[in-house]
Amino acid sequence: MRAKTVPHVEYEILKHIIENIDIFEVKEKMVNDEHSEKRFEKGATNVAQLIQNLADRRAHRLPKDHVDYEVKE
Repeated sequence: MRAKTVPHVEYEILKHIIENIDIFEVKEKMVNDEHSEKRFEKGATNVAQLIQNLADRRAHRLPKDHVDYEVKE
């Protein structure tokens, strides 16, 4: 797949981060009881949503033939 625009590249990088980065090592270092686990899960969910929001804001700027292209209303 050719990088067609800067937002296209940004979208693909964000998608890669969401799908492939394993945070288990961070969790292993930070969680040692039920309270820290709950905080970690909440923080991880928040960060995942932030990254997803960044990707979503780029979807309408993807090449029209991209599988994730969305028309912005």
